Amino acid sequence: MSELRKIIIDDREVEVDPAMTLIQACEQVGIEIPRFCYHERLSIAGNCRMCLVEVVGGPPKPAASCAMQVRDLRPGPEGQPPVVKTNSPMVKKAREGVMEFLLINHPLDCPICDQGGECDLQDQAMAYGVDFSRYREPKRAVDDLDLGPLVETHMTRCISCTRCVRFTTEVAGITQMGQTGRGEDAEITSYLNQTLNSNLQGNIIDLCPVGALVSKPYAFTARPWELSKTESIDVMDALGSAIRVDTKGREVMRILPVNHDAVNEEWISDKTRFVFDGLRRQRLDRPYIRENGKLRPASWPEALGAAANALRAGKVAGVVGDLAPVEAIFALKQLVEGLGGSVECRTDGAALPAGQRGAYVGNAAIEDIDSAEMIQLIGTDPRTEAPVLNARLRRAWIRGADIGLVGPAVDLTYDYAHLGDDRAALDKLCDRQVSDETRAKRTLVIVGQGALTGEDGAAVLERVMRLVRNSDSKMMILHSAASRVGAMDVGAVTAGGLDAALDGAATVFNLGADEIDVPAGPFVIYQGSHGDRGAHRADVILPAAAYTEEPGLFVNTEGRPQLAQRASFAPGDAKENWAILRALSAEAGQTLPYDSLAQLRQALIAAVPHLGDVDQLADNQLPADLPAGDLGQGAFGGAVRDFYLSNPIARASALMAELSAGAKARANSPMAAE
Repeated sequence: MSELRKIIIDDREVEVDPAMTLIQACEQVGIEIPRFCYHERLSIAGNCRMCLVEVVGGPPKPAASCAMQVRDLRPGPEGQPPVVKTNSPMVKKAREGVMEFLLINHPLDCPICDQGGECDLQDQAMAYGVDFSRYREPKRAVDDLDLGPLVETHMTRCISCTRCVRFTTEVAGITQMGQTGRGEDAEITSYLNQTLNSNLQGNIIDLCPVGALVSKPYAFTARPWELSKTESIDVMDALGSAIRVDTKGREVMRILPVNHDAVNEEWISDKTRFVFDGLRRQRLDRPYIRENGKLRPASWPEALGAAANALRAGKVAGVVGDLAPVEAIFALKQLVEGLGGSVECRTDGAALPAGQRGAYVGNAAIEDIDSAEMIQLIGTDPRTEAPVLNARLRRAWIRGADIGLVGPAVDLTYDYAHLGDDRAALDKLCDRQVSDETRAKRTLVIVGQGALTGEDGAAVLERVMRLVRNSDSKMMILHSAASRVGAMDVGAVTAGGLDAALDGAATVFNLGADEIDVPAGPFVIYQGSHGDRGAHRADVILPAAAYTEEPGLFVNTEGRPQLAQRASFAPGDAKENWAILRALSAEAGQTLPYDSLAQLRQALIAAVPHLGDVDQLADNQLPADLPAGDLGQGAFGGAVRDFYLSNPIARASALMAELSAGAKARANSPMAAE
């Protein structure tokens, strides 16, 4: 960091980094500067002019504080520190003038605008504007854009801040949006009227400071002051993005991102943002028992009794799904193992070794991407498996990081060296001599589940560990299931994997695992929130809460324990996951030793201490060596087949089904010859 420089802001002398812009220097000392186009995670546009300040001794006009750096300020005639004023008469008059110009063509439709109540233009017009307008001419109007089923446009409200253009170009990596025309004819538009092809496009709704871009599914359903707001954690992928769930009564109305610099910054994927309609459909809201081949509604005592009888009938196998909280997995493990059975969480067959945390989590943090100079991707498509993580990888590429990929060649929105798509390419990469120059670079290896789910998954992991050791790299395992790392932490694994757990089982307890087919034969108890594949195979259904309906602990792909909070309540007779297992244990004669979630968490943390360090990263050590094996043949596959339909909540969502169909249509549409 360069030497600090003294400046005077509103009669306060401060020392700041000369590379800072004036708007950042003012923020550092707690002075608020209004802005529309400036955003700290986007490039500087300097086109709204709302952030004007007065630089004493400079030109006799206000300066845009977002585009002027501290190093550009000249000292006083006798070497005094430069002086900046943010509340002088010149600044006040300039801001009023800018606001008057912004409102010249802005439609006065606040009563019907979805942005009303949380609109930057409203707030800043109240704080910095005047109570009259000198404009008497007709207002201009602009045609609205069709950006797809997620973002609704009202382009007459647009103030040309270009945040949406900069986000889609710089962060999302698509080039469909831009600005055409000049002066009165300037407008934001899409190239050849294309819809947006990105799974991060919903973030432009949050970025828009006016009501030009609003959420199409949320339109006209609620006002911000009617909503209860709960900060929680996303489970649509394993990244563990911080989110805010807004509810009206018992219904989730929208999901928004919460800033968390170490994980998702302030972005979330479209599946995270818009999946909430899946929480209302195909819900299991009462217990069911299968009789004569058909499911019939039952009472809780009846369903628990039938499940308890099945648990006592023979060998029990527990299967953990992708969305289960750690508390429920821990309770299931204690219950099933108390009955002499075993539990398995690696439903996709991934070769994740139990008991060696560094081997199923790695030793890298998500933030390490920011400083990496070389990044090697193996068997992963991060744009599909973790879109927000992919945006971070794109930013590392923009800053100059070299990225390589072993796996299917896909569009990641940035350039990479494609080293091959099969095991032979990985073997060649691992055996390559690493130069001292390369070893000196900060290198990160990211391994996806597509590389670890084959029959030779253990051999692939051993090769990757060898590569990491040879190149002095850090490693991250990119998971695709939100519950996987937490389940591995509590030891919900069986030697031999899922097949060994199910082999000879008389009863299978399925805790929300909808991505597998339980073979015919065993009695199946399904505990979950939606009527998906697992419920269709079940003999007893125990309806459970979804991730927004109960407090729960999740561990993200880098090994960070995170707390999801209850934002609403489960429908009908559905109960919290841990409470169902506690009641069932009493029926089965294996009563679990806790009567509240607090007691369960105490037992959990006593067994696995690092789970008590919420939002903290443990110092994981990579294993010294793993058993070597023979690599198979063939290319690596993908861990996520359909981004929009990857879990039961998403499959219940009508909007996700529409997005999935649109993505398939785009992929299959013929390309015109150029």
